[in-house]
Amino acid sequence: MKKLLLSLVAVSALAFSTQAQTEKGKFLLGGSVGLNSTKEKGASKADFRFNIVPSAGYFISDNFAIGTGVGYEYNKQVSEEVLNQAFVVAPFGRYYVGLSDQFKFFGQLSVPMAFGDIKHVDEATGDVGNKVGTTTSIGVQLAPGFAFYPTKRVGIEVSVDGLGYNNYTVKDAATGNKAKVDSFGLDASTVTPKLGVMFHF
Repeated sequence: MKKLLLSLVAVSALAFSTQAQTEKGKFLLGGSVGLNSTKEKGASKADFRFNIVPSAGYFISDNFAIGTGVGYEYNKQVSEEVLNQAFVVAPFGRYYVGLSDQFKFFGQLSVPMAFGDIKHVDEATGDVGNKVGTTTSIGVQLAPGFAFYPTKRVGIEVSVDGLGYNNYTVKDAATGNKAKVDSFGLDASTVTPKLGVMFHF
């Protein structure tokens, strides 16, 4: 009887600790970082891309968190003679559904936005020149994923991009003319999923 009681207490404690990760009043911390360098054959300089977007969320009710990511993106394409630097903000809402004590499914709706400048890049030297325009990118994305909790404070996540829409606008600094590109699609590839870590407090 004593062993049975202790077993029930242990199982209850485990269930509570996994639920406590996504209960009302808890915080969620994470983000994304990317780094890429590509050099075409015969090119004098390599193209270089870097982005970092830390994010934080708060559970306003059990299993439902809202938050935002704020960061920076740097994309220097010497081959295209352009440098794009942008301030990034990405508010989101995320809902979790428990599958077991350590596994949860989640769906995330986000509104990624980026506001930046375009500068000319000398293809021969890689030197950055004057500002030639501005960029604005505003999108909406619905992404599914799974979270595994090896501890009560750490969630290892696998997700796909899912369904998304994006409006990208480039404004010429000299003429004021604008060029817009709208894109909509489904990019839920299971071949190249995203892997991440979220911290729960």
